[in-house]
Amino acid sequence: MHDLIRTLLAFVVVLGVLVFIHELGHYLAARWRGVKVETFSIGFGPPLLKWQDRAGTEWRVGPIPLGGFVKPHGFEGPDEATPEQQAAWEPGRTFHDKPVLSRAIIILAGPVFNFLLAFVLFTILFATCGQPQVKNEIGAVMAGSAAATAGLKPGDTITAVGTQATPSATSVQQAIAGDPNLATVLHVKRNGQDVTLPVTIGTAPDSGAAKPSGQLGVTFVTEAGQPVSLPVAVVDGANATWSTTVQTLDGLWQIISGRHTARDLGGPLRIAQLSGQVAQYGFVSLLSFMALLSVNLGLINLFPVPILDGGRLVFYLAEAIRGRPVPKKIQEVGFQAGFALIAGLFLFSTFNDLSSFGLFRWVASLAG
Repeated sequence: MHDLIRTLLAFVVVLGVLVFIHELGHYLAARWRGVKVETFSIGFGPPLLKWQDRAGTEWRVGPIPLGGFVKPHGFEGPDEATPEQQAAWEPGRTFHDKPVLSRAIIILAGPVFNFLLAFVLFTILFATCGQPQVKNEIGAVMAGSAAATAGLKPGDTITAVGTQATPSATSVQQAIAGDPNLATVLHVKRNGQDVTLPVTIGTAPDSGAAKPSGQLGVTFVTEAGQPVSLPVAVVDGANATWSTTVQTLDGLWQIISGRHTARDLGGPLRIAQLSGQVAQYGFVSLLSFMALLSVNLGLINLFPVPILDGGRLVFYLAEAIRGRPVPKKIQEVGFQAGFALIAGLFLFSTFNDLSSFGLFRWVASLAG
């Protein structure tokens, strides 16, 4: 029960902060561009709490912490608004009357704030705790793995895989991942002595990709970092945000290209599970996890799917080029297709989550 409560609290905190920052970007950009904001909601469903500020914005907290929204005044436009809505419009403060650049800024600000949050969190972590360093030193060897069969031991340093030099843990992982089932040799530094170990690289389990990934079966030693000065932390925070973005896009491309299986896609249940697991290691681990998720949320919202921020930006770019808005029919079809795609991905990722939890194996065992 304690683990369940921790998981739920961590999930609500992590997702709540990420959604709040995203919507805060839309809200502040709207206020900057002179657009009134009617509603700022964190969570969906009938509001548990709501209040109105002096600017006329109604703030809500909903019971379903899977998202949120900001509703700018006059967001629906003249073709969609009812006569009552049009009569309530405040001249000069409606979203649809603003130039296309202002509307694009308001939409873009949400994802931008997610990247800014990741940058700030990384900077705080590096300035207060330092950046953990993964050493090219074996920390543990999995029983029955390719590494165990080859004779690798904790404390060994892998200096080369075959003819490929491996000065870092990352280079070892890259060399191994690309050659599953390959018979080669590991060049190892052990107690100051050079050792050569024949090895047949293993295959990562549960790999449904077109090309399986190689696996050695070791973990590397991780050293706690040392706090750095604020200017250095700022630079390191920017680099960490950029590298996380690149790695996330690379992982997505590997799924699209078939190098990894789509079963790797996780949904809300997986996020909840990971939130609970990370929370047990302390606040610092939770902040690092939030930074990673914030980058992912920013990227996802920039995808050119009409229901997402990126899709709206595509329509605004077309409007800027054409000199007039994209026809309403095309936008409606795009939003319907985008909704169907997002709903399908949500169901698919939830199915993956339930499968990884063993639910369907459990149901099958009951049926048997």
